[in-house]
Amino acid sequence: MSSSDLPGAALPDIHVAAVALIRDRRVLMVTARGRAVHYMPGGKIDAGETVQDAAAREAREEVAIELPTDSLSELFEVTTQAHGEPEGRLVRMHVFGVEAAVAAGVTPEPSAEVSALHWVTAADVDRCPPAGAEVLQRLAALGLID
Repeated sequence: MSSSDLPGAALPDIHVAAVALIRDRRVLMVTARGRAVHYMPGGKIDAGETVQDAAAREAREEVAIELPTDSLSELFEVTTQAHGEPEGRLVRMHVFGVEAAVAAGVTPEPSAEVSALHWVTAADVDRCPPAGAEVLQRLAALGLID
C-alpha cells in the first residue's frame, strides 16, 4: 500500500499545460465531448515532456493547430481545486500565451475529443470549472480579454 492509498493521505496534484489563444479580446475555450463546462485547450503533461511541449501538443490534439514552442510564453500558473476530483485534489495549470502573429495565422477546429469551440470573455466565468474561471479573471486583469 502506498502513502497515497492511506485514509486522509493527500492526492497528488494534477499538472497540466494550456494555451490561451486570444483574438479580438476573447480567448478560445472548448467543450469536451459529454461535458457542459468550458475548458482551456490543454491537458496533462506527459513524462519526459516540457510544459511548453505539452501546451503545443495539446493545442494540436484538441483544436488542430500547430504552434511552434518558441511562439509560446508562459503567462501564469493557476493552482486550484481540480474539477470533478475529490476535495483537496489540486490542478496546477501552466497557461501559455501565443504570439499575436502566430495566433492570427491559425484556424482552430474541434478534434475528436472536443465537441465545440467558444471565443469567450470574462463574462463567461460561470460556464467554467474553477481553473478556467481563474484563467479568465487573470486574463481580464492583464487587459488581454474583455
